[in-house]
Amino acid sequence: MKRTALLLAAALAVASPFAAADAATPKDTIVMAKQIDDIISLDPAESFEFSGSEAVGNVYEKLIAYDLKNVSRLYGQLADTWYVGGDGKTYTFKLRQGIKFHSGNEMTAEDAAYSLQRAVIMNKTPAFILTQFGLSKDNARDKIRAVDKYTLMIETGQAVAPTFFYYCMTAVVASIVDSKVVQQHDQNGDMGNAWLKTNSAGSGPFKLVSWKANDAYVLERNDNYWGGSKAIARRVVVRHIPEPATQRLLLEKGDVDFARNLTKDQLDAIADSPHIATQEALKGSILYLGLNQKNPNLSKPEVREALKWLVDYEGIEKNILRGTYKLHEAFLPQGFFGALADKPYKFDLDKAKALLAKAGLANGFSVTMDTRNLSPYTDVAQAIQASWAKAGVKLELIPADGRQTLTKYRARQHDIYIGNWGPDYQDPHTNAETYAMNEDNTDNARSKTLAWRNAWDIPAMTAKTKAAVLETDAKKREQTYLELQREHQQSSPFIIMYQQVEVSAARKGVTGFIMGPSFDNNLYHAIKK
Repeated sequence: MKRTALLLAAALAVASPFAAADAATPKDTIVMAKQIDDIISLDPAESFEFSGSEAVGNVYEKLIAYDLKNVSRLYGQLADTWYVGGDGKTYTFKLRQGIKFHSGNEMTAEDAAYSLQRAVIMNKTPAFILTQFGLSKDNARDKIRAVDKYTLMIETGQAVAPTFFYYCMTAVVASIVDSKVVQQHDQNGDMGNAWLKTNSAGSGPFKLVSWKANDAYVLERNDNYWGGSKAIARRVVVRHIPEPATQRLLLEKGDVDFARNLTKDQLDAIADSPHIATQEALKGSILYLGLNQKNPNLSKPEVREALKWLVDYEGIEKNILRGTYKLHEAFLPQGFFGALADKPYKFDLDKAKALLAKAGLANGFSVTMDTRNLSPYTDVAQAIQASWAKAGVKLELIPADGRQTLTKYRARQHDIYIGNWGPDYQDPHTNAETYAMNEDNTDNARSKTLAWRNAWDIPAMTAKTKAAVLETDAKKREQTYLELQREHQQSSPFIIMYQQVEVSAARKGVTGFIMGPSFDNNLYHAIKK
C-alpha cells in the first residue's frame, strides 16, 4: 500500500503543470495528457467508454483477438485453438497452458467461464454483446462452462455466422479475469464489481495501480507477463487534462510525453516543431447527435430531417475538426464491411425552414443539448447552435463532464446528446444493432442500444437488422447493410456527422505507441524513450 502510494505520488509530481520549463518525465515512466472524464468504471464487464476501454485493453486479455493491421485475421490470445460444432451453436475453446494472472494464479477454463458468466449475470451496459446470443442470468452457468481445466464451451441460442460470434469475443466485455481474486472481493453478491472499478485482476502486460475520476490512472508493468509483448516502460500515468491548449503547453515543456486530444489549432501550432512528432489512426468512432423521441417536437419526422439540413457539416470540419475528424454520414464507419459512403446532407436553410413549417413549427422551437464540457464537443455544439438559430431553433447547451452526460443519456433524460460512438468489435452488426435495433422501447428494457436511448421504436428495422446478421451470403448481407443505412439516414433520430481520425502528439524520441482501429487497441507495451 505504501509503495503504491509513493509510486503514484512520484509519477504525478513529475507530471505537474507547474514543473520547470526544462522538466523531463522519468526514463522509466510514460506520462500522457488526455481527456479521461468519460471513465465510469475499469471493470471490464462494465467499462463501455473510450478512455476506460483503452485502460482495460492494456490490463486484460481475451480468448481471441484480431490482427490490428488486418482485422479479418483472428488469432488466439488466451485460447490456443477454437472451433464451432456441427450444430452451429456450440463453440469450444482450448486454452493455452501456463498463463499466469497478475496475482500469480494460473489461468484456467474456470476463470474464462466465470468471466463470461459474470458479464452476463451482472448485465451492465456492454452485456448485450453477449446476451444477444441467447445467454441470460438464468442460463449463463449452464451455457458457459468449463469442460476440463483448459477447455471452455459456450452454447448459443441459435446458429449465427461464426465470424460474428468470434468478433464479439474480441470485445472488452469478453476480457478474462482472475476468478479467485475477484470472488475474494465480492461485496454483498456484486461479483467483485465495486472492487474492480478501481482495481484489476487481469493477465495483460500492465496492472492497474490506481484510478481517480477526473484526475489520473496509473498502470504498472507486469514483470511476469507470459506473452511476447512485455512492456518496456515501468509505468504509465494518464492524467486528465481537459483543455487541448494546456495539453500542448505541457508537451512543449516536456512535462508530459504525449498529448492525446490536440485540436486543429494546436496541431497547426506544433506542425513545424522539431521536438514533437504526431501519428494518426482512422478510428471507427462516429460523432453524432441523438434526438430523444420522448420530446414531442423531435419525434416529428419533418423536424428530424430539418435539423439534419441545418448542420454546416463542411464548415465545422474545416474550421473546427480539420485533421481530427472527416465528414461521414452513415452509421457504419469507413473501413467496415457494408459501409455506406453517401453524404446526402449539407446546410440548406430554405429546405429546413420548409420542413419546420410542414411540422407546424414555422417559428422554430426551444430544445436542449447535453455536451461534454470539452473541446471539440462544445465547439461543435456552439456551431450547431448558431446554424440552427437561423431557422428559429433555440438550442440551449448543457455542459457537464463525460460521466454526467453519459449517465443522463443512458437514462433517456436528455433532449439532444452530442457524443461519439465506437464499434465494440469488427463486424457491421456492432453498429447496426445499436443504431438500428430496439427490441423493447420500455424504460426497463434488457437491451439498451442507442436507438433505445433515444426512444426510437422501430420493429420493422429491428427485424431487418436481426436478419442481416444471420445472412450467410456475403453479397446479400452487404446489400442489406447498405439499404439499412440509406433508410436510417432518411428516417432516424440520429444526425451522423463525422468519423474520428485520432491524432497523438509525442515528444521526439518517444516511440512505440500502437494506435489500433478501436480504442482498446491503443497499446502501451512497446512505448520507449
